[in-house]
Formats: sequence, structure tokens, C-alpha cells
Amino acid sequence: MSATFSADATLAARDGLPPDARRWAMLSVAIGVSMASLDTAIANTALPAMAAQLHATPAASVWIVNVYQLAMVATLLPFAALGEVAGYRRVCLFGLALFTASSLACALAWSLPSLVAARLLQGVGGAALMSVNTAMLRAIFPTKLLGRGYGYNSLVVGISFAVGPTVASLILATASWPWLFAVNVPLGLFAILLGRRALPHTPRAAHKIDLTTAVYNAFAFGLLILTFGDAAHQASWRRLLPEAAATLVFFALLLRRQHGHTAPMLPVDLFRRPLFALSALTAACTFAAQSMAFVSLPFYFESTLGRSPIETGFLMTPWAALVAVMAPIAGRLSDRYAPGALGGIGLVMLSSGLVALLLMPAQPSVLDICWRMAWCGIGFGFFQAPNLKAIMGSAPPERAGGASGIVATARLTGQATGAALVAYCFMLSASHGTRYALALAAAFAAVASVASFARLAVR
Repeated sequence: MSATFSADATLAARDGLPPDARRWAMLSVAIGVSMASLDTAIANTALPAMAAQLHATPAASVWIVNVYQLAMVATLLPFAALGEVAGYRRVCLFGLALFTASSLACALAWSLPSLVAARLLQGVGGAALMSVNTAMLRAIFPTKLLGRGYGYNSLVVGISFAVGPTVASLILATASWPWLFAVNVPLGLFAILLGRRALPHTPRAAHKIDLTTAVYNAFAFGLLILTFGDAAHQASWRRLLPEAAATLVFFALLLRRQHGHTAPMLPVDLFRRPLFALSALTAACTFAAQSMAFVSLPFYFESTLGRSPIETGFLMTPWAALVAVMAPIAGRLSDRYAPGALGGIGLVMLSSGLVALLLMPAQPSVLDICWRMAWCGIGFGFFQAPNLKAIMGSAPPERAGGASGIVATARLTGQATGAALVAYCFMLSASHGTRYALALAAAFAAVASVASFARLAVR
């Protein structure tokens, strides 16, 4: 096995890896992606427990979640650009190593500042993993099986994000919050050892990384997410105006700095391709819709219906379970049918499922909740893999890193936007916040379906 790995990993994958090597390489990527995706979700559930043990106020403890998202969004595109220059394998292994080490630091944190610092590093490691994982799949799977590969990737991301609250609840029911992070350590070490042997080398671009551009990018996207969050919590104009102005300044500096570059870090060259732009819009709107549902529904289940956190986790499970069923099926179908049609159909289902959740009876039964969650899961699972294939297929091979970075940026920006909008909905009305959020989520999914079907008219 070792000899096979070494022989395969030393070659740039011309059209994917042989079947045995492909499975092990995919396993390494999947472990890394699942850890990064899970940690996006589980911290929300564990936040009260962490705040209590660290003697932190609820307002201060929110930084445990925010700093992770900020670090990921701010560094995704620089790592994607680095992957094109240094090789996706190196960036992936670096991300695995940093994420594993910082997970151990999170588990050993003794105060809120130490945990926030560790979460910052964990977010950077997660960004390195997520920025190149879809580009890595393009090297692992042959062209004729790319849809299947993206289906597996969609399954891992969707399941990890969806079952995060359930996993966190189960761990907290039997152990303390540091174990939420400690479980990553053995998984990360295994993924690193496996990745060193199984992940293929890829061709490297001739251009160099511009550190000034990377700094502008980090500030632009970091300030954007910070402004969204503060606006949702109705911060004062004295705070919002400087943040918004600084965001615009750094985006202007970023665009000016990379003007004329053959492979810009913020890949505006790819957005000139209608199929790529529509696919990115579809992804951002869909993940915003999912985020609004997954952030708001637990409040409804626990506060309105009186369910326990563990019961809430299991009520969310049908969505995750049907994503698991549908993602590989949709991936295989995307090798034969237009991603615009497949994604559009799935998003119509997602939007109708969110409307069905909005229209639930005042005292819904478990069956009332579960069939609606399952319908949403089918729609979401039907969208992901075809959309991934559309984004990556609309970019030239040498720009796979930039396309992969946009995949992750669209997902995380959508999730952060959805979470901010939920906060705003609850600021408007504590009792009707979930209803407002579900209505917005259904609207976002409907816009995403229109964008997806629009791809049928472009190339």
C-alpha cells in the first residue's frame, strides 16, 4: 500500500488517480473537510457551556464563534492563490497540521483570550483546507467521474454542517466542552499521515504571491463579515459607518492592486464568465438559506416547543440524512445532465420545504417536522454537487485554485450572511424571529433557483 501511495503521489495527476489511490486520497481530504465544517457548527451549540466554564459574558463569548468565521473568510482566497503557486497538496497538508495543532490548543485553553486565539489559528487552518479541497478533487478524480467526486465532497460538507449541533449535544451530554476540540487531534494526525502518502502533486503556476494583495484581501473580507454582524445586532451608526467605509476602501485597494494580473487573488477574471458568476450566486444564496434555517429552528424547537437540546439535534437530523442520500446521486446525475437544471429543481424543492416549515401547525408533531426537514434535505442535497461541478468546470484548469477559493468563500459568506440576518430577525421580534427567518430563507432559495435555471441559457 505504501509503495502504491508513494508512486501515485509523486506524479501530477493527469486525469485523476488510479481507483485504490483515489479512495485513500479522498479519505484524507474528507477528514479535513469534515473537521473544518463541523467546527463551524458545533461551537454555536457549546457556546453557553464554554462561557460558563470560562466565566465569560455571553457578549464576549460570541467571539469564540466570530473569530473562527472571520479568520476563515479573510484567508480563503490567499490560500487558494497560494495553492496555484505552491501546489494544492502542500496547502492542504499545511491546513491539516495547523488545524490539528490549534484544535489541541483549543482543548487546553484556560481562559477566553487563550481560546479565542486558538480559534483564530483554527480558522486559518480551516481556510487552508477549504480553499483547495475542490481543486484537489479535480486532481484526484478523472474527468468522467468528477461529478461523483463532487457528490462525495458535498455529502461530507452538508452532513458535517448539519449534524454539528447533534454531535455537540451528544458530546456535552457525556463530557466537557474541551472534548469537542480534542476529538479532532487523532483524526487530524491520521489525515496528515494519509495525505502525505496519498495526495497527488499538481502543476504549479509561474506567477508569485503578492503579500500586499493578501493583506488587502484579508482586511476587506474580514471587515465585510464584521460589518454584517454588527449591523444585524443593530450597532450604532458611529460604529457601522467607519466599518463600512473601511470595507469599501480595502476592496478598492484590492481591486486596484490586482488590476491586470493574469491570476488575480479575488478572481474577477472568472466572474466575467456568466456560468461561473451565476453558479457562485446560486451557492451564496443557497448557503444563506440553509444557515437561516439551521440557526433559527433550534430556537423554535427549544423555546417555543420546549424540546431539549438533544431532541432538537435529532429533529434536525432528517435534513442531514437526506443530504447524505441525495448528494452522491446528484453527483452522478451531474455527469450526464445540465447542472443548471438539476440545481434549479433541487432549489425549488428547498424553497417549498422552507415554506412548509413556515406554515407548520402551532403544535406540530414529530412527523410534521421531520417530513418537512427531509424535503429540504432532498432539495439541498440535489443542488450541491451539480453546482460544484458547474463552478469548477467553468474555470480553466490553471485557475482551479481561484475557483476552489470562490466555492469556499461563497459558502462561508452565505452562512455568515444567513446568521447575521437571523440575528436581525430576532432583534425585530423575539417571538416571531424564526418565522421571519424562514420566510427570508425561502426567498433566498427561490432567488438561487432562478439563478440556477438561468445557467441553461449561457455557456
